[in-house]
Amino acid sequence: MAKASNDRTTIDLFANEKNRGRPKTNPLSRKDQLLVNKRNQVKRDKAKGLKRVELKVETELFNKLNELAAVNNMSRSQVIESILVTQINALSHTNDTLSPETIELDKA
Repeated sequence: MAKASNDRTTIDLFANEKNRGRPKTNPLSRKDQLLVNKRNQVKRDKAKGLKRVELKVETELFNKLNELAAVNNMSRSQVIESILVTQINALSHTNDTLSPETIELDKA
């Protein structure tokens, strides 16, 4: 009979060693805790109707986003969402098309 490390019901099935010191507050390893937490986060996001978008950006843009988030007391995700909504609203009002040449990072 095998025991999975993230099994909560038979956590002490093969516990024959006693460890000294403060007992663990969570029976799962840190790796398993992260997996469970991530799974729960995905479920919460799905229940809220949120979708995941992943993108890769240059370091300069990443730093600018972090600065904007700190100044506005927002998360980086909220800043990106705000920028996207603003840009989409502006494009929908002018019926313009979006091309990579029209978007430039302000170097100032």
